Amino acid sequence: MSGHSKWATTKHRKAAQDAKRSALFGKLSRNITVAAKEGGDPNPENNAALAAAVEKAKANSLPKDKIKAAIDKAFGSGKDAANYETVIYEGYGPAGIAIYCEALTDNRNRTAADVRAAFTHHGGNLGTSGSVAFQFERKGQVIVSKVVETDDKKNPTKPNGAAADEEEFMLAVMDAGADDFEDAEDEWVVYTSPADLMAVKSALEAAGIETKGAEFTMEPTTPTEVSVSDAKKVMRLVDRLEELEDLQGVYHTMDITDEIAEALEAED
Repeated sequence: MSGHSKWATTKHRKAAQDAKRSALFGKLSRNITVAAKEGGDPNPENNAALAAAVEKAKANSLPKDKIKAAIDKAFGSGKDAANYETVIYEGYGPAGIAIYCEALTDNRNRTAADVRAAFTHHGGNLGTSGSVAFQFERKGQVIVSKVVETDDKKNPTKPNGAAADEEEFMLAVMDAGADDFEDAEDEWVVYTSPADLMAVKSALEAAGIETKGAEFTMEPTTPTEVSVSDAKKVMRLVDRLEELEDLQGVYHTMDITDEIAEALEAED
């Protein structure tokens, strides 16, 4: 296990993008609806995909009533029925960077046209099914803050259990059954197998460590180095794809070095 981080270089930028994205709550609700429907159970305790979708929604401050409405929609009928389907789009961006997109859509033609236009207008090429998927690995990730807020005005924060010390946290992560973890400045990112995501989260919480969120992600197996100039071009394509209402996740194989992270943040 290691404390090195690639998450820290992108999390603030991602948070800024999410804050601007007016369709964020809609995306989170759609994700919950599909997870509930595909899992066939409205109870997150019996539906791992739904549990992860709800955790992600909570981490992004989706109200409880919207979470409940999204779950109810999965089992509705008539005009209240959920008709979304999962579609994967794969392609290459500038400098040959592989890009993998996960969509939840009720109109394949519309979504395909939007995704194709984004690739074309930003120097990329939409590929065929399976053209880049082999360059990614599905993982679960749990976000843990190193300190947590308190109600004490004199001491507004306190150590988050073992998360405040790297060695203690490493032992806690190992005991929880996680695969690895990374240091993300004021947070830790804990990686798990997809099947173990919620179990690891629960184990960390049982050890007295508060968690901030849990979700599924796609990690590149071999990150690709590019120039700062090309990195900016790739991120323009990624940003455009993330703006599309139907896309739930956009992943790429670009290695975001400290130099590239600084250059990208300077553009925001």
